[in-house]
Amino acid sequence: MSALITVKRVAKLDEGVFGAILHLGVPFAVTLEHSFLDNQPIIPAGVYTCVASRYIRGGYQTFEIVGVVGHSRLLFHKANWETDLEGCVGIGEGFAVLEGRLAIAQSGQGCAEFWEKVGHLPSFQVEFVDCC
Repeated sequence: MSALITVKRVAKLDEGVFGAILHLGVPFAVTLEHSFLDNQPIIPAGVYTCVASRYIRGGYQTFEIVGVVGHSRLLFHKANWETDLEGCVGIGEGFAVLEGRLAIAQSGQGCAEFWEKVGHLPSFQVEFVDCC
């Protein structure tokens, strides 16, 4: 079974790991992940199951990415900067420079679009692909 959602990472920088998110192969938003040692994200390339969950700090429904060895509570959620993320995936509508820092913009709209595509599901498959 192929993944419903794909995250294609296009740049691994000190300011974060930037990507595009696709639904059934069609891009609809951008992503940001925190970069760690050698600008690598927490989530290795591969296919994972996402299950419906709640982002407690944000107070809204989302999805948790499960099966990442050594980590839990990896969520899709709103974010602008890498510092808004510990291991989760931020979703936005475009890449930007906000307050002089590389970022993603219109995160609320990006997350709403994500929710329109998957919010009715109890779970789905996501594939993370490193393009850089």
